[in-house]
Amino acid sequence: MVPSRSIVINRQSDRLDIAVIGAGLAGSCLAGALARRGIQVALIDTQAGHVSERRDFRAEKFGARQMALFEGLGFGPTLVAHTTATKEVAVIRYGRLAYREVACEWGAPYPVLVRAVRDALPEGLLRPVRVADLDLGPERQVLSLSDGRQIEARLVVLATGLGQALHAKAGLSRRVLSPRHSLAVGFDMAAPRDSFPFPALTYFSERFGGRDAYLTLFPLGHVMRANLFCYRDPGDTWVADLRRDPAATLRATMPRLPAACPDLAVAGPLEIRPIDLVRTEEVERDGLVVIGDAFQTACPIPGTGVGKLLTDVDRLANVHVPAWLATPGMGRDKIAAFYGDLVKKACDAESLRLSRYARSLAVESGAVWRARRLRNRVARTAAYAARDGWKAVASVAHALMLAGS
Repeated sequence: MVPSRSIVINRQSDRLDIAVIGAGLAGSCLAGALARRGIQVALIDTQAGHVSERRDFRAEKFGARQMALFEGLGFGPTLVAHTTATKEVAVIRYGRLAYREVACEWGAPYPVLVRAVRDALPEGLLRPVRVADLDLGPERQVLSLSDGRQIEARLVVLATGLGQALHAKAGLSRRVLSPRHSLAVGFDMAAPRDSFPFPALTYFSERFGGRDAYLTLFPLGHVMRANLFCYRDPGDTWVADLRRDPAATLRATMPRLPAACPDLAVAGPLEIRPIDLVRTEEVERDGLVVIGDAFQTACPIPGTGVGKLLTDVDRLANVHVPAWLATPGMGRDKIAAFYGDLVKKACDAESLRLSRYARSLAVESGAVWRARRLRNRVARTAAYAARDGWKAVASVAHALMLAGS
């Protein structure tokens, strides 16, 4: 459980164990988990008072593995109360129902997730102020704030998401691994949630090796929310067409979609976010740790982003910080243990591998990738044949004919 809100953090205390900069999902979860352990922590974010008003299209859905991490950090009950749960997803591949997956998923707009976590924090922990400068060293770190005050802490954690201003002040550099890697589009469906013939839907691209990954429809309260993922540039004509007439563009892109979802009318504006894969370099520094998207971004298509940032939080809060605080100093030798953590490294590497693989499988035109696409389609179609009988054999033959496409 997170600490009771009756616990009050002394705002006048300028000497702390940990200063977390950035009160997004990663920073807020980390600050709460550290406070739960009795560690003196401050959570600093200049936008802390405006989360309910900001539109921030990021993670809007997570599954059972991510919920287990939230629960381990003490936020499970809080997030259950602020999300919409589903237990079944209809999965459509190549224009036909592949299976109905029994899977627990929870959905909420990203600002709602962040606000729910922040509301569960001890009173006074969150400080709405800007960090103007920071001075790092092997013993104590000094943060100069925009209100003229200073905070001293043994460790600074940078959880500023996509923001880069403090990276420069800390002497960190960001390397773009894959620019314009993918495109995420979010919008609300016009029809009410209970009018859809499924609790949730994942509709994969009908085309063999196209630039469209999948469309997912899932409930957020009484609204059916849509997330569309593809490998397109924001300046493409297709994106302009989608903005102008979303329903017509969806029908043209996925001709068989209306059979599963007859009403494709969209309510309100589209939220379009280009995704770059970026990593922070030379991070082993005295007194500073970088986590979540501030360390390495993730493509939303494989669905690894929330799990990756929560793994950072879990390993830091439950393994490394308690060990570091038990002995003097906060030099880079200690910090290196976090970046060398086998669980963290495996999670980061798998997120990056899946992001690159999914894109290559969709867009690469070489013989190797065409063969992999064919292999995947034949394997899936054969599985449908085994399930449905001889009526699906023709689909296997059709997949073989596409080998040259």
